[in-house]
Amino acid sequence: MGKTSIEFQKVTFSYDSMNAPLFSDINVNIGMGWTGIVGENGSGKTTFLKLALSQLIPEQGMVMTPGDCLYCSQRTDYPPDELNDFLFSFEKEALLIREYLKIAEDWQTRWNTLSHGERKRAQIGTALWKRSFILALDEPTNHLDSEASAMLKDSLKRFQGIGLLISHDRELLNALCRKIIVMEPPSIMVLRGKFTEAMQQWKQNKATDQKEYHQTQQALKKLKRKQADFREKASQSHKKRSKKGLSLKDHDTRFKKNLARNTGKDGQDGRLLNQLHGRTSQLKKKLEGTKIKKTYQLGIWQNGECSKKDVLFTLPSGVLSLGENRRLVFPPLLMKPNDRIALTGKNGLGKSTLIRHIMNAVQGLNQQLIYLPQEISIEQSQLLMEQIRALPKEKLGHLMTIISRLGTRPPQLLESQLPSPGEIRKILLAKGISAVPHLIVMDEPTNHLDLPSIECLEEALLDYPAGLLLVSHDLPFVEKLTTTSWHITEQDDQNCVLEIQNKTIFTRGQNTNQPAIGNDSFCWLIC
Repeated sequence: MGKTSIEFQKVTFSYDSMNAPLFSDINVNIGMGWTGIVGENGSGKTTFLKLALSQLIPEQGMVMTPGDCLYCSQRTDYPPDELNDFLFSFEKEALLIREYLKIAEDWQTRWNTLSHGERKRAQIGTALWKRSFILALDEPTNHLDSEASAMLKDSLKRFQGIGLLISHDRELLNALCRKIIVMEPPSIMVLRGKFTEAMQQWKQNKATDQKEYHQTQQALKKLKRKQADFREKASQSHKKRSKKGLSLKDHDTRFKKNLARNTGKDGQDGRLLNQLHGRTSQLKKKLEGTKIKKTYQLGIWQNGECSKKDVLFTLPSGVLSLGENRRLVFPPLLMKPNDRIALTGKNGLGKSTLIRHIMNAVQGLNQQLIYLPQEISIEQSQLLMEQIRALPKEKLGHLMTIISRLGTRPPQLLESQLPSPGEIRKILLAKGISAVPHLIVMDEPTNHLDLPSIECLEEALLDYPAGLLLVSHDLPFVEKLTTTSWHITEQDDQNCVLEIQNKTIFTRGQNTNQPAIGNDSFCWLIC
């Protein structure tokens, strides 16, 4: 039997735009089953996957990858290369996957009208059908409602091979993975067990390292104080032994100094000083070898204000086309300055279509608002980075301060040729924050964000005095932040209906995702 593991041997890798390696001297063995890859946005998770699949070549060391590989990107801009073959395959496996993930035969021809959740199901379904020995998934539950997430989890449990999973979905990581790799550039930490257990161990290790680091720091400070004291004593001893300035006729004093030199009593402080030098050097090396990650203050939106208008926007009842002879019917809509509204419903029922309709109406009202779209294309991300780098120094510094408080290091972000989708979302948030918004519209804001950033965003939105219109499949996030539900249900094959429910207690399975947003919706701020 051939090799059944991916091996990293002394791997070092960096991008051309970086001043220091992203990874340095990485050694790890990844065996059969699912291994979770976790870490902050921009910590190199996707790069690690591509190294594992030999899509990137390390500068030093080697990666040995057995068998055929398949990588599923977190982006859903384009259909998988073999989607059409999968959709029209009559193999038993293809039929079962399509039925289980509810994938329709016409999805290839109407890709642009599919929700991102539907696109993600098609992407994963095609990958499972191809039966690659190594399967690497980058945020597979992004955009999926709870029903689709459950189906995906069950499908992935059946996978037999080497699985690499990047995800911020704790439930999925716990269900699939028994090994977790934490990205801590330029190194990694490998932990055994489920995600929850591994993270507890990681925190304990960090606490131990932090304690040892501070103890070593204190010991080093104490030694340096001793060094200063002995250095002073040694200096005094040297003066006592020195004959400089003595008269040649002062025989008694010269005899005493010669005696001190011969007995070595006055030189004892000097010898102790040399010993302290050795102990100090040892502590310095120990301090350098203790890996302590610098911590930064997190949290955003310390100041804000509520709109003085009576109403943020009103819309008459209407009907929106969802394509393929389907439509969304909605009643008159009204949003007040303090409203906290969740727009919910299963994948593909028209949530993003309605958001786009609302945004078109609000643009003419001269509102201060943040709009965070569900997805940002690669082209839009590149344009955004060009705009950021061209900002005056003072504005760039202010923006980077906000981004830092969302858990991303500005120098690393600015060095990146194309930041991760999570980092792009943080940039959009930071740009909007500076405008003191009265209305916040967010379409799946937790997609692509790391867990600390999600917590920062949640706490910020909880206290911020503005209207909030939120689309999210993250049930705890929605429950904590909203009081009203605009819920879309499927009345029949042609009609979807929006119902307004005040003080809703959300139930699992209610929150989901939405159709694709076109390039016309790329609008992070309207003032």
